[in-house]
Amino acid sequence: MEPARTDHLAAAEAPATGPDIRAMTWGFPGTRGEWGTPAAAESMRLMTQRLHTNTTCIAFCGWQDTAFSTEVRFADAPTVTDDEVVWAIREAKSLGQRVILKPILNVTDGTWRAHINFFDVDVPCEPTWSQWFASYTAFIVHYAALAEAEGAEVFCVGCEMVQADRRADEWRALVAAVREVYSGAVTYNCDKYQESNVMWWDAVDVISSSGYYPIDDWEAQLDRIEAVVAREGKPFLFLEVGAMSTEGSQHLPNSWALEGAVSQEAQRDWYEAMFAACDGRGWVGGWVLWDWKAALHTREAADADPEYALYGKLAERVVAKRYARDTG
Repeated sequence: MEPARTDHLAAAEAPATGPDIRAMTWGFPGTRGEWGTPAAAESMRLMTQRLHTNTTCIAFCGWQDTAFSTEVRFADAPTVTDDEVVWAIREAKSLGQRVILKPILNVTDGTWRAHINFFDVDVPCEPTWSQWFASYTAFIVHYAALAEAEGAEVFCVGCEMVQADRRADEWRALVAAVREVYSGAVTYNCDKYQESNVMWWDAVDVISSSGYYPIDDWEAQLDRIEAVVAREGKPFLFLEVGAMSTEGSQHLPNSWALEGAVSQEAQRDWYEAMFAACDGRGWVGGWVLWDWKAALHTREAADADPEYALYGKLAERVVAKRYARDTG
């Protein structure tokens, strides 16, 4: 494992080589029974073949009931089984892919994980950060050990935990626990606009964030992120980045609830602008696009699909062309 980590980081730290990660997020949300099937295998094969990816980000969910619950559940349905996670890693490896393993915490009642929060000072009879971090650490370390056993090159310890970001000491302790069982590259996926608010980037190997920025705001946001990357002296990649195929998504790409007509053109235009803005920014180590389902819609159904999925859409052609170019 250690040589793979060293090679990956060396490549990511060399801007002259261009983006090192050409990736797609596969399999989210990781519903039990959907992975490990012929359909899932064909989905992953088509993704790597059509998009020219060199890395697959395998993403799935653990769950807690509310934003103030302290128990993270991952052993039972709907979370995919360990056998399914192992299958996905091995399938990606068989297709020549590097692997980013990304367990994501979601809230059953629909609250976005960014709002998980507790009092800064413990109060008797109230849920506490220490209780939550104990359960969350068990969740993350479980999959870090699995990532080590299966040779995943990168492991992500969290995604878009905005309220929790301020708990630097707890995150450093969590990363230390991960390093006890995992020898690859460790990253944390902060939310959009939060890159400068994470004060514990020193604990991880790679800075990563969600790049859901408006089509006309990329240059300003990249300028801002560049200052963080320069300050920290770490490799950087967008561990999530994408827009829906809905009119208006090019201006509000982070909204899952956007209402508008289906527009493949809006999604295509956003991807073209995003890639163009990243040109010349040698510190951008790559992109992990959002997303590619384990159970694909049909190509015919793509015309009526308003979501982030790329299969069969105009934006897929943009990505394929860009990734094929960077392959050379």
